[in-house]
Amino acid sequence: MTKTAEPAGGPARRLSGPGAWFLVLPALIPILVLSVGPLLYGVLLAFTDAQSGRTDPTRWIGALNFRDLLHDTLFWESFRIGLFWAAGVTVPQFLLALGLALLLARELRLRWLARALAIIPWAMPEVVVGIMWRLVYNPDAGLLNETLRDLGLGDGRDWLSGLATALPAVVVVGVWAGMPQTTVTLLAGLQNTPRELHEAAAVDGAGAWRRFRTVTWPALRPVALAVTALNLIWNFNSFALVYVLTGGGPGGRTRLPMLFAYEEAFRYGQFGYAAAMGCVMVAVVSVLLAVFLAGRLTGGDDA
Repeated sequence: MTKTAEPAGGPARRLSGPGAWFLVLPALIPILVLSVGPLLYGVLLAFTDAQSGRTDPTRWIGALNFRDLLHDTLFWESFRIGLFWAAGVTVPQFLLALGLALLLARELRLRWLARALAIIPWAMPEVVVGIMWRLVYNPDAGLLNETLRDLGLGDGRDWLSGLATALPAVVVVGVWAGMPQTTVTLLAGLQNTPRELHEAAAVDGAGAWRRFRTVTWPALRPVALAVTALNLIWNFNSFALVYVLTGGGPGGRTRLPMLFAYEEAFRYGQFGYAAAMGCVMVAVVSVLLAVFLAGRLTGGDDA
């Protein structure tokens, strides 16, 4: 059997060597300059005594910053708050987004309008969201307290300044601000589920819950795992929203690890110590990502 010549319009010849690297460089250079470079510089900075306003040269001090960080109870308290914040935002965010995605996937009147309204919080910058919710939580003329007064449920309270209410109030804002992105992702996953499977299950007499459990969820599970892992990482690294709402107060009750590192670096000028905090946070995020990937590999995900 003779081998025919490949037509002129056939598959392109695979590039290798310098030619392939030349095509990759436009995408690789921004990653190296804006991500890998600052990350490596931050790691090196964590092993120095870099401070602002000092005239002496920066010295290499090894793991001294990490040793001090190990005994810093304030940092580990912020770490506990960060984990509570990340889980407290991610879980209800996913559940509410899943319910909304299931609703928006149905054939409803004005569905296009409902979908447009559902993503409005996603289109708003976090600083604007924080300012808006500060007005909602305002103790004197905020919408929430005014509504409580009209309903006869009390005179309201200072939600963002109360030791018991500040963190739950901020969590509510985090759920509201991040839910649209999760909703859009889950909605895309739902629309990729073959309609024939739902119709076949309905013909077999399966109810709504059984169809969700046996048809919808298996198809949606890879998307749900991915978006939940990403949300957990993003929420743990939150900064702007909480900074605008409370600045870490009252009494450090909403001081997330990123806020703690920011204060050490730009309020107290301890750049080396703040870099060590950043390294610890990167390590935690890497562990979370590794656990997620391990769950995907051992979970028999074929998607």
